[in-house]
Amino acid sequence: MLAGYLHAEDVTIIVRSIPANTPDGAQIFVAGSFNSWNPGSASYLLEANNDGDPEVTVSATGTISFKFTRGSWATVEGNVNGGYLPNRSFEMGSADTLLVNILSWEDTGGTNSTAAENVEIMTTAFEMPQFDRTRRIWLYLPPDYENSEISYPVLYMHDGQNLFDQATAFAGEWEVDETLNGLFDQGKSVPIVVGVDNGGSHRIAEYTPWANTQYGGGDGDLYADFIVETLKPYIDENYRTLPGRAHTGVMGSSLGGLISFYIAHKHQDVFSKAGVFSPSFWFSDAVYTFASETGKQHPMKYYVMGGNNESAGLVGQMEDMVDTLFSIGFEENEVELSVIAGGQHNEALWRSQFGQAYEWLFLSSSTNIPGALPQPDIRLRQGGNRIWIEGEKTGLGEGYTLQIFNLGGQKVFAKKMTNGQVVNLPGHLRGILVARIIEPEWQLTQKILLP
Repeated sequence: MLAGYLHAEDVTIIVRSIPANTPDGAQIFVAGSFNSWNPGSASYLLEANNDGDPEVTVSATGTISFKFTRGSWATVEGNVNGGYLPNRSFEMGSADTLLVNILSWEDTGGTNSTAAENVEIMTTAFEMPQFDRTRRIWLYLPPDYENSEISYPVLYMHDGQNLFDQATAFAGEWEVDETLNGLFDQGKSVPIVVGVDNGGSHRIAEYTPWANTQYGGGDGDLYADFIVETLKPYIDENYRTLPGRAHTGVMGSSLGGLISFYIAHKHQDVFSKAGVFSPSFWFSDAVYTFASETGKQHPMKYYVMGGNNESAGLVGQMEDMVDTLFSIGFEENEVELSVIAGGQHNEALWRSQFGQAYEWLFLSSSTNIPGALPQPDIRLRQGGNRIWIEGEKTGLGEGYTLQIFNLGGQKVFAKKMTNGQVVNLPGHLRGILVARIIEPEWQLTQKILLP
């Protein structure tokens, strides 16, 4: 359609240049507020005009927002470095022709890559059967991987766009590759790192196990299933990994910190360590109930880190989670809380703390995670608000300590007890609580329900 015949509510968008690394034969679409942000609508496929430039006509009113894709949000356009590009906007009626340049595609990156030589893109379209979509997967392979027969620990990380390459990063990269290569040069062992790109518009849903009334979400269980049931088996089958839980960790920041904690805590049989950076525990208070009700199933290591110049509640939320972990039986050498003075919610903070977190999780003296204190063949019994011990008491000392915690990790009751003593708990205690009995040679942690 000729521009001169367009109505005021129509605009012809002409793309004057596309990135040199655009795949041959690729189709280009426009998605925006005018078509419900459908990234692959046939009605908005750009066709070559008489000059050979891709163009499309859009009919709408008011101000439109839009982006170009190659048919999916995994192939959306990016900024000059291949990173995130904010939505374009145009006021309908202000012109009948709009000339634009596409600078890059997020999945192919820009021209200023900072990724080390031992970083590779395993695939740009790894199948996610839990969601019926695909995702780009990055791999960091240790510098000696190709010239050795060694098997390596594996660290799974989220927001893959931001881990290795400035060209694809949203607001700076973590420099995971530079940090680990530096540690390798110091003679320290380094893992395979598997970086999973976030899903753009799907990020909130995938990284949150529970819905938020304002932000939605709630697909975190499916994302956890993808990591555990689909991605990890593939990595273990095709690369030289140490597949056991003792050598497997997960790490992320913000919502990625939330989902890292969730994945590791839910799947303690698969993971033994989690890097929980600037975690979005604010998204749902259900995270504390989940932590308590899941309990301690295996020895673990949690590195919980954030800055005191992030959101007002972050430090308190991290402290609440650490208290919760202690209340269900985790020991001080299993949980590290790090609050960084002046730290802000950005890649600069996460980059600065990655190396220290990795060393504590994988290389510290407690890498061989200690087992829990032995538990005797006894049970905590309850009748109403009365608590007592029942079962084999061989090995019990003269006394022990009873502690009661709420699901937020706050200690609400404590009492020294002697053998055979029945303790009447205060009447104001109600609902699901966590009881912990401690004796120098053993400990017992158990959920209780008070009427």
